[in-house]
Amino acid sequence: METSPSSQVVTDSASTLPASSSAGSSHLSSLNLALGNPIAHHVQNPEPMTEDPLWYQHAVFYEVLLRSFGDANGDGMGDLAGLTAHLDYLQWLGVDCLWLPPFYPSPMQDGGYDISNFMDINPIYGSLDDFRTLVEGVHNRGMRILVDIPLNHTSDQHPWFQSSRSNPSGPYGDYYVWRDDDSGYPDARVIFVDSETSNWTFDPVRKQYFWHRFFSSQPDLNYENPDVQREILTIIRFWAGFGVDGFRLDAVPYLFEEEGTNGENLPKTHEFIARIRQMIDAEFPGTILLAEANQWPEDVVEYFGTEERPECHMCFHFPVMPRIFYSLKEGNAQAIRSILMTTPDIPTTAQWSTFLRNHDELTLEMVTDQERAQMYSWYATDQRMRANVGIRRRLAPLLDNSLTQIQLANILLFSLPGSPYVYYGDEIGMGDNIWLPDRDGVRTPMQWIPEANAGFSQAAPADLNLPVISSLSYNPSAVNVQSQLEQPHSLLHWMRNTLAVRKAHPVFGDGALVLLPTDNPAVLAFVRHNAEETILCAMNIADSAQATTVDVDGCAGSSVTDLFSGSVFPSIAEDGSLRLTFAARGYYWFSLSH
Repeated sequence: METSPSSQVVTDSASTLPASSSAGSSHLSSLNLALGNPIAHHVQNPEPMTEDPLWYQHAVFYEVLLRSFGDANGDGMGDLAGLTAHLDYLQWLGVDCLWLPPFYPSPMQDGGYDISNFMDINPIYGSLDDFRTLVEGVHNRGMRILVDIPLNHTSDQHPWFQSSRSNPSGPYGDYYVWRDDDSGYPDARVIFVDSETSNWTFDPVRKQYFWHRFFSSQPDLNYENPDVQREILTIIRFWAGFGVDGFRLDAVPYLFEEEGTNGENLPKTHEFIARIRQMIDAEFPGTILLAEANQWPEDVVEYFGTEERPECHMCFHFPVMPRIFYSLKEGNAQAIRSILMTTPDIPTTAQWSTFLRNHDELTLEMVTDQERAQMYSWYATDQRMRANVGIRRRLAPLLDNSLTQIQLANILLFSLPGSPYVYYGDEIGMGDNIWLPDRDGVRTPMQWIPEANAGFSQAAPADLNLPVISSLSYNPSAVNVQSQLEQPHSLLHWMRNTLAVRKAHPVFGDGALVLLPTDNPAVLAFVRHNAEETILCAMNIADSAQATTVDVDGCAGSSVTDLFSGSVFPSIAEDGSLRLTFAARGYYWFSLSH
């Protein structure tokens, strides 16, 4: 992995770690790195979960794929007990809330998003008792847990669908959207363009067409049927009863259909989400809803609802992510500035969810055709790197395994409005495998130690759910948790320390953002502020050293203190200007005070 130049210590204060964030580092070398538990002891005392109803505004989320994180029983498949065994590591890293993609019974045609039973655990992951143990372990460490609920569809193996296709006049006959021909809803786009040519598929049993917005193995539920709505509320109550702290509502824009529309973001969809919220607030206060809506910000903000009729507490901000990658290659901050300027305000109790990568492809739906072509030429020159309308690669390979680029991308993620989501393994710079099918290339086993199977499983390598990365730059000998724990300047320690600095300043979670003018297009500068604190964030997007004058209007004479080192910089001039110099990909977080 490329390392930062030594000169960056002078011009990029972020290269110096804060003394206060190194708690526990003195005994890291003595940690028991036994197979299945790389951190066998708590490195910090558990903190009780706050009762703050707005906890999600200041949380750091971590997406963990059960099947790829830890295998406790040696069958080659990650499981609930394997995740539970690694909770100390996640607590040490600074994670506040885990996000678990679907773990329900499923034929696994779409990574578990094709569900055949919403109220049980897939036996490959364990049991309901194992899930209860996981939730208790998470809560005992002061963390929370968010689970995925795909609302839009089921597997075609779900008993509801099997009954619907075989008994059209029975109790489940109207649980799905059936038609005698495939001419309905012609204005709805096909989402999985790589594998589907139509949103309709003919069923030879019922001898009708059924509607699906995703794979043909995932028929859409019919939300016009009140019984379907009641079923979904029952499912959410079931898991909330286990004490989960939130639900990621998968594919929410597509719940209802209507002729003459594109079948996205319809009023009836918002009405049903508001109904879920009303039930959650009444029966499980403090539990949150997160909308996965891959839409433009002006459409996504509708999923926050209104004060009179709230919907989701959080929504993913999809368009920010590709513009971070676009700007990094272009060496110009304008793409990021533009999307921030066009993002509407949101309710004070709401929060964006931001991310760099996750288990899906890096979606390019929210960019222009020209920008998409440019990003393919930069990031996906091999056709195998592409999937649907996006790029199926992990963060480190996307950024040429460059430490300075990876750090800058994360600094952007941690600075911008919203709560950040870290994808498992990205904290150590894991690689991908473009030879695996679909999106499995970014879902390979977590790399814990530089030994067989990377410490993920004791199964024979041939029995692993997915093979461990074997490439020269990213194999477990080159990239693993144990080695990076022993290296104080590793990416892993940088991530932990940076998250600790962020957590010490709540303004990153609840503060407003004000973009600042600069005289250098390569530099992005903005202020995050609330009633207690003002922080100036400045980043050099370019791969060469840069200088700029930032106009910090309204802060003339303010003292300037670096959050990472505690160093005091020259105060802001009386005209509100501040002169800054940066190393390549350099950045600053400054506390401003009078």
